[in-house]
This record gives sequence, structure tokens and C-alpha cells, in this order.
Amino acid sequence: MNQQPADPVVLTQARDAALAGRQPSGEPRPLIGDSWHRMLRTGVDPERGNHLGFLPLDEIEHRRRTSPLGEVLPTLHESLRSVTETGCHLVVVTDADGRVLWRAGSPAVRRSADRLELVEGAAWAEEVAGTNGIGTALVTRRPVQVHSTEHYVRALHQLTCAAAPLHDPRDGRLLGAVDVTCPAATTHPATLALVSAVARVAEGELRLRHWESVERLRSAAAPVLARLDGQAVAVDRDGWTAAITGLPPMDRVALPDSPMAGETWLPSLGQCVLEPLPGGWLVRVGPAPKRETAAPSRVTLDLTCARSWTVTVSGPSGSWSQRLSPRHAELLFALAVHRCGRSAAQLAADLFGDATREVTVRAELSRLRRNLAGVLAHRPYRFADEVAVGLLRPDDPVDLLPFSSAPVVRAARGAVRPDGGPLA
Repeated sequence: MNQQPADPVVLTQARDAALAGRQPSGEPRPLIGDSWHRMLRTGVDPERGNHLGFLPLDEIEHRRRTSPLGEVLPTLHESLRSVTETGCHLVVVTDADGRVLWRAGSPAVRRSADRLELVEGAAWAEEVAGTNGIGTALVTRRPVQVHSTEHYVRALHQLTCAAAPLHDPRDGRLLGAVDVTCPAATTHPATLALVSAVARVAEGELRLRHWESVERLRSAAAPVLARLDGQAVAVDRDGWTAAITGLPPMDRVALPDSPMAGETWLPSLGQCVLEPLPGGWLVRVGPAPKRETAAPSRVTLDLTCARSWTVTVSGPSGSWSQRLSPRHAELLFALAVHRCGRSAAQLAADLFGDATREVTVRAELSRLRRNLAGVLAHRPYRFADEVAVGLLRPDDPVDLLPFSSAPVVRAARGAVRPDGGPLA
């Protein structure tokens, strides 16, 4: 990947060919031609691109933890291991903005990529780096290979990049791209086909994980639906149907952008009442009975046991419970004692005594909200305003989450033990 000066004649031929929509050999390459036209309109500098700087490490970590691509990263790496083991290929995974989140390759290849700023946190969208495998695949949403002088930025003419976009199978949303980059002289004709196949495998794994979560929701919703006499449907956070009663079969329900417990109007069902379920929503068709309009959902956080903690969500249609990990028990306790809400920095101070650990807090809350999205709000993080919260503590304050060293928990235990000794 060492940078070499390009032949001006070759550059001119390649530029003219690309603008005409063909390769220098004369074969049609409409994607590349269209991309070069976009570059001319946006004014990308062909000598150096439009460098935007790098994301800070905490932002990179936040994007990694919250991206669904993190779930299939092992699949991507394993599927492309034969490529990275050759010693001259670099595998890159980006988000939908073209920001590099992960990369893999030999130390020598990574050092060469460093010189080209193909590193974690760098931007490789077309408007930044010109025509390239990553940016062009994200724009066209199609697999694409950009070879040598087809790159708009001159420093990249030594490379060949083959990339394929990655989509969320739940809603078709663009998640990012997977790219294989190598020196132009070592390009293999099957690389683009390999990258395309790996992208399809990764999307298939995301689809499988989605349906597994729908199946878990179906198990949790079944006893709730069995108690209902009217029309209702249990859906996941994206509206995909898990279970249904009293209604004809349907694949998906269009939910509001930010659904909340209570009455709402849905295009396909009319007036409905939403109640939170673990990982989704119970949608009851029709207005809420008058006796229920003043009965908001209730969350009970049970921390009375020394080694087992649960959260129970109750609503007009019944209740469900789920066990909590130690970290999630700490987070919910902090939110229960601060009903007005906490920022990520404040929660980091509550849990770690270090307000800079916001990334860890946001990642844990992202996981927690997968099952409690109906009762947890954000900006700031808090229990939803319409939810009543009950907090059950041990009889002896010293027994509150005994594993925990979180400042918010230590403060709740009290400053001293009952025998007068200092609280550890």
C-alpha cells in the first residue's frame, strides 16, 4: 500500500473513461462513472480528499457498542480470515456514515493503511474520500469494486477496494459496509464475489437473531394474550408481529417513531392502547376502558435478595418479570432514586465514581432498553413519566446489592454499619 506517483497520462485516460461511464479498457462501469460525476459536483480534492479528522476513541467505542454490526463481526472476520491471512489484504467494516469501526489485517498491512488514513474513526464516504469501494457502495447500496485509477483521489490509485453494503433485515436500514482492500497488483477477480457473499451471510445472521428475539417475545406475550378477551397483537420494537389474538394474521404493525405507553392511533388498527412487553409492545385495539385510563403501568424493582434481582412491569393486561444482571440492577437503582433523570455522565459518576465513563453507561443502557424500552426514556435517562416506580430494598440497608461498590449504592447503604464500623 505504499504510495507511488501516478502516471499523468494514465490518470487522464482513467478520468476521461470514468466520466464516460466505462473502464479504460472500454468495458462499461456505470457505477464508477456516476461516482466521478458526483465528485466533480461536490468539489472533492483529487490530490488529498476532504479530510474530516478522526472520531475520538469514546465515540468510536459508542458506535461499535450500539451498531447491530457488532453482533455479526465474528462472522465477518471468520468468513474473510483466508483473505486477511494472505498478508496483503485489509478487511474494513464501517458504519452508514462511512466511518471505520473495525479493521483486520497483518501488522504490515495495517501500517500501510495508517499512512492512507484507513484507520478506526476515519471517514471514507464519497464526499470525503472520493470514489472508493466503501463510499460508493454506501451511496449505490450495491456491491462495487474500485480498481487502481478508478479511485478519484490520486493517493489511492495503488489500491483495489471491493465493498458491499450491509442492511438491517428488520427495516432495510443501511447499517454500513464491509470492504476488502489490497494493492492493485495483487487483485483477485473473485474478491468482489466473496465480499458480496459474506455481506449476505452477515445479513442472514442478523435476520436469524431478529426472529430469535421475536420468538422470545412470543413466549413472554402468550400468557398475557391468553388473559385478554378483545383484539390484541404483540409486536417487537420495530412492529414485527410475535403473537396475535382476535385479529387476522399480519406481518407488521406501523408504530409511532417514539412509542409510549397509553392511547395512540395506528394507521392499520385505529385507536389502540400500548403496553410495554419485554422487547416490544402489547397493542390492544380500541380505546382504553375508563377504569384503566388512570392506571398507568407500574415498575417494581426488587432488590431484597442478596444474589437475585428482578424488575416487574405491571399494566392493565397483566405483568411480566425479568431477572437483572448486577450492572443493570445498579443502573435501575440509580434511576429509581433519581426520578427526574440522569445524564450519561451523572450515571457514570453514580456507578463508577468517574463521570468520563459515559460510553460504558450508554452501551449498558442500550442493552437494558432492548427489553425495557416501553418504561425507560432518555434525554435524560429516566423511567417514563407515566410509569409508577416501586423500589423494594432489603430490611438491612447494608444488604443492598452487596456486590456493588457503586457510589450511589454505597450512599444508600449509609455511612456506617449498624455496629458503628465504617462501611466498606
